[in-house]
Amino acid sequence: MTKAVIAKGKHRSETTELLKPPNRPSSILGCWVINHTQQAKKVGAYVEVTGSFDVNVWYSHHDHSKTSVFTESIPYKDKISLHYRDEPTSAKEETIVTVLQHPNCTEASISECGQNFSISIERELLVEMIGETKVSVTIHPDPYDEEWPILEAESSSVVMEDKKNKEVPNQERPHQPPQRKDSPF
Repeated sequence: MTKAVIAKGKHRSETTELLKPPNRPSSILGCWVINHTQQAKKVGAYVEVTGSFDVNVWYSHHDHSKTSVFTESIPYKDKISLHYRDEPTSAKEETIVTVLQHPNCTEASISECGQNFSISIERELLVEMIGETKVSVTIHPDPYDEEWPILEAESSSVVMEDKKNKEVPNQERPHQPPQRKDSPF
């Protein structure tokens, strides 16, 4: 028995969030998503991931005469189906969530009513269940050595000499900057 990945699940989400800023927007100058956090727990044959992220929208208002940044925290809950390679042999399973793509703004626009922001956000999560499973090891009756490609190349050795005290004939020495007196180099 050993611990290994016994189940995996993947979830890609594309959502559109409607945000209402305090001022009527004239234009959107930028949009970014930060502070993504998540936690997971196993519920039956799936993993429930709950999390949140902050959406920041930089926009102009009052007929393009002022700018502001509007921030809103967006919570989410995903149910990710698990695909088992092996059935669990014990109830001691560990859930690992890997963020394949952090929440990212793909499109930001002002809604048709002119009061709200319509923000398209995509994200992707991978869930792995670690649990005890059986491992099968195949033993080869004959000795087996993995073949490695070896490139034939000439080898050479270089003898290092003290070149400070030797003169280099017919060649100029490269310019060396003056050494600082307080420097050991």
